[in-house]
Amino acid sequence: MGIPNERYSKITEKNPREICLLRGFPCAWGKCAFCDYIDDNGSRNQEQQMVEQNRQVLAQVTGELNVLEIINSGSCFELPEQTLEDIAELIREKGIQKLFFESHWIYRNRLEEMRKRMPVPIVFKIGVETFDHDFRENILNKHADFTSPAQVAEYFDSPCLMVGIQGQTREMIARDIDWLKEYFSLGTVNVYNNNTTKIRRDEELVRWFMQEYQWLLDDPAVEVLYEITDFGVG
Repeated sequence: MGIPNERYSKITEKNPREICLLRGFPCAWGKCAFCDYIDDNGSRNQEQQMVEQNRQVLAQVTGELNVLEIINSGSCFELPEQTLEDIAELIREKGIQKLFFESHWIYRNRLEEMRKRMPVPIVFKIGVETFDHDFRENILNKHADFTSPAQVAEYFDSPCLMVGIQGQTREMIARDIDWLKEYFSLGTVNVYNNNTTKIRRDEELVRWFMQEYQWLLDDPAVEVLYEITDFGVG
């Protein structure tokens, strides 16, 4: 996947917020079988360039929606130190009242550290992909060894699920959606799109999902992303 052009957007429907796509260092895991999103990462000798680029993106934030989401091709813990300071300062300047961050499961014991660092409450997202342990670990190679949604809910606020992958079943997806609604107040469902990896999209499964779960499009707590750029960035 190439370096994205769009890095700032406003989401005005579900959970209105401003969203910024920033540059970070490489994902600490970086071995998920479905992910080819690595070109946007930077090395340590590019840190100042990354900080300056991130500042240009953050400069577009107005604070008008009082909510800010920060994403990068990895976890928030992989953003440059100066960028994290810039985010905290921006929150104070613009009167932001809530912050969305994303983190891999491996950082679960550091979430409180980040919550204390930022001056507003954080909604932590996590890329669960599926709660089915075997598929998540042996097919997707997610490196997230939880065995139940309750374990995830102990740390994270909003899971991101992935649907429409070859090898997934309708039963697996139905269980994932049930658990999303049972254990979490917010969530995202990504419909899988083919990329440069060997993981392939199941078109029939996607058609079934979009028909069977049409009601999710009207659920204020769940965002369904049919295209990876549906948040306006990327």
